Amino acid sequence: MADEGVAYEPISVREVLTELKDTAELLIDLSYSAVLLDSEAIAGVVLDLEDELDVLGMQARMSLLVAARNPEDARQLAPVLGVVGATETIANAAGDIASVVLEEVGLPPGMRGSLPEAVESIVRAEIAPGAALVGPTLGERNLETDAGVRVIALERDGSWHLDPGAETRLRPGDAVLFRGPEDGLDAVYPEATGEAYAPPVVDDQTTEDLQRAMDTLVLMKNVSELAVDLAYGAVLFDDEEVAREVLELEAEVDALQSRLVAWTLRAAARVENPIELRGLVQIANSSEAISDAALQISEGVLRGIDAHPVVAAAVEDSDEVIARVVVGPDSALDGTTLGDREVKTETGMRVIAVRTAGARGTDDEPDWVVSPDADTPLVAGDVLLAKGTRSGADRLRDLAGQTD
Repeated sequence: MADEGVAYEPISVREVLTELKDTAELLIDLSYSAVLLDSEAIAGVVLDLEDELDVLGMQARMSLLVAARNPEDARQLAPVLGVVGATETIANAAGDIASVVLEEVGLPPGMRGSLPEAVESIVRAEIAPGAALVGPTLGERNLETDAGVRVIALERDGSWHLDPGAETRLRPGDAVLFRGPEDGLDAVYPEATGEAYAPPVVDDQTTEDLQRAMDTLVLMKNVSELAVDLAYGAVLFDDEEVAREVLELEAEVDALQSRLVAWTLRAAARVENPIELRGLVQIANSSEAISDAALQISEGVLRGIDAHPVVAAAVEDSDEVIARVVVGPDSALDGTTLGDREVKTETGMRVIAVRTAGARGTDDEPDWVVSPDADTPLVAGDVLLAKGTRSGADRLRDLAGQTD
């Protein structure tokens, strides 16, 4: 990409950070998915997005340099430049994870057969002329309601567009990433391509060590995505409490890395070709790089450097927040579940993670529930991380009995 000219385009700092955040999170998602699903097509998308993020990073630096007009501006924008560099580190680490598939670094057979049932598939499809999905908007077709399938990205005219909205109309030649259950993809794929969906061949050569490794990989994916999400949220909302949760998540990924390497070495003594396990070590190391980069993103907030006015003003214009809420003893949430209290309906807040109180974690240490469901129990001392409106965050604090 260095040989291609990158022109300066006026863009707000918040827009730059938001696009960097969205691209980085999708890169993490797709890189792990490429490995878990053993998909060269998805791995190829990761490398395309990595190139696009390189260009976006250069444009971000240009915007930040234009915004810096005096030494105080430079002091406040320096951490934001660090965010750009950390995002590029995330992109490189995601590319390294994807290369495990593309370069056949070595992965044990039977990985896909070891996936937890809750893990959805991702498939790349090219929209064919005359396909049923050409014409109606995504909102009109409503794939998610009908088949449980979402369009998470589409490539058009050589560029990827993330999370297309309900008003998007697919065109012939678009490359689309669908995410959903296998039966849903079986129904939707023909509407996009005019061809039958060919489900992947699943190898059931599962061992206990491999199953543990796969469970760890899925957890590393979820925790890494959460760490990056919270890190950007800490910067955008200048929230030190959220930034400190990134510290906790970084330590969690370090522990998962050690666990994955240990199980890989243990399995190496039991397989005929230990080289097949080499990719797991590369993934573990790349995962640590992602969590370290997330911590770097939130470093300015942890050091108490005030947000630059161009960031602060943009945040004030936005009603979306990330809230950190502690469940209080004898509160409305103590001893119940997210579903019992209908937290999302009552507050409008989407709980994205729960850091459980120490007594419920392994060896009396806190543990994490990423993407909790309605059955997730809550007790006093649990930390809820949720997204929504400012008023919704106040309602969630009231439920949790948090007065400050």
